[in-house]
This record gives sequence, structure tokens and C-alpha cells, in this order.
Amino acid sequence: MFEEMTVAKMYNLNETIAKDIFEGVTYPWEVLPKISDFIVKLGETLPADEYDKVGENVWIAKSAKVFESAYIHGPAIIGKDAEVRHCAFIRGNAIVGEGAVVGNSTELKNVILFNKVQVPHYNYVGDSVLGYKAHMGAGSITSNVKSDKKLVVVKDGEEKIETGLKKFGAMLGDNVEVGCGSVLNPGTVIGRCCNIYPLSSVRGCVPAGHIYKSGNEIVEKQ
Repeated sequence: MFEEMTVAKMYNLNETIAKDIFEGVTYPWEVLPKISDFIVKLGETLPADEYDKVGENVWIAKSAKVFESAYIHGPAIIGKDAEVRHCAFIRGNAIVGEGAVVGNSTELKNVILFNKVQVPHYNYVGDSVLGYKAHMGAGSITSNVKSDKKLVVVKDGEEKIETGLKKFGAMLGDNVEVGCGSVLNPGTVIGRCCNIYPLSSVRGCVPAGHIYKSGNEIVEKQ
């Protein structure tokens, strides 16, 4: 099952400016400690005719739309045609992909959002990777620290992988739809093209092409 949770199976790397961070990486959460340094190095190479450097290690594409009330702390890269809406709070270590939407009162921290990702309404996304066209419904969040503060373990049934990370939100594959008001618990990994029912509390691994109705009912898409 864990082979379904590899970078190669979950993501189209042509749909992110951060493609190179995944080089030599098996599982997507392995990039979480590398995001900050990667942004600083990548930012310095971005063409000045396409990106403005607006603060310390903050690069915003000229074609992006950033509302005046949004707050962006570096290191951060806001991609082409992205939209960062009213009162969005980007706390740093964030890559917002091309055409992505970061909405009203959404908070980002240590994340990679692939192109066309939408986190448009009251979302918290921390220590996470969201694949191409992934969408989180209003009020859905990633919970990125365990209540007992222990290191996060990715579990799939009886199998488990020690990540060595204290902070780990969720890995969403391409085209994942998360329903409104859902909580993605620490170490959640959701394969491509899955749908998560609204008000779900998700933990562990959800295989690609499935619908998560509850912890006891995960059905294959027809």
C-alpha cells in the first residue's frame, strides 16, 4: 500500500515550480524540512521581469493578485495568476502555485501548493503538500501536531512508517476534494482523485480513487 503514497504515484511534478525539491525523495513528507531553504534558493533565480521581490525572501509573480489586507511573511513564493485574498495569512515557508487560490482568513505555514490548488475559505494548512487541483472545502483544516506532541507516524492498517517529524499535516494527491469542515489529522496521506465527505475526521492513508465517507467506510469510486 505504501507504494501508492510515493511522490511518483501522487503528484504530477510538472505542475509545480518546486519540482526539484522532490528529486531523490520517496515519500512527499520528506520535503517538509527542506521547504524554507529551497524557497530562498529558488527565489533568487526567478526572472525579475516575471516576479517582484517585495520583502525579505518574498517573491510575488507580477500576474498574481494579492489583496492589500493579506499578510505574507517570507520565505514565500506566490506563483503566476495566483490569488491571495482578503486577510489571508501566509506565515512563511510557503509556495503557492500558479493559478492557486488562498482565500479569506486562510492560514498557510510550511507548505507546497501545486498549481491550481484551492484553499479558499477559512482553511488552515500547515506542514503539508497539496497536489495539482486539490481543493479544501470551507473550514477544512490540517491538524499538524499530535495532542501528545510525539513524532508523527504514517499508518496504513497494521503497517506504519516513522517520519521523525513532530509537525506533519497532510499530503494530498492531485485532484483531491476535501469536504467542508473536515479535519485531516497529523500524518494523513490521501491518494490522487479521492473525495472526502464533509465533516470527516481523517487519519491514516486513503488509497487513490476512493471516497472517504467515514473511518469505517472508504469505498472505491465507480
